Amino acid sequence: MSQLDTFKALLDKGNDNELLRYSLGNEYYKQHDFEQAITHLEKAIEFNPKYSAAWKLYAKALSENKQNTEAVNAYEKGIIVAEENGDKQAVKEMNVFLKRLKKV
Repeated sequence: MSQLDTFKALLDKGNDNELLRYSLGNEYYKQHDFEQAITHLEKAIEFNPKYSAAWKLYAKALSENKQNTEAVNAYEKGIIVAEENGDKQAVKEMNVFLKRLKKV
């Protein structure tokens, strides 16, 4: 059973929270299924709007899915969240990705 199958089974059993949705989003992202990744990462952010790692991966998935305007908005929101959380590394990384995206 793959990690993705394990996470899907947990969701099917009614376990639903931001970490599970982030994990699902991450697994789908790794498989280049960006639409599914986006769906689960949106849900992770709904559960916890202050989850800076979810914002970062969400924005990356949007960017990979060629949803550049949405990705810019997600990075900008994610940077604010990461700054509020004191996640300095996440702020740096998202700023780099945001600058690259704006050059495109």
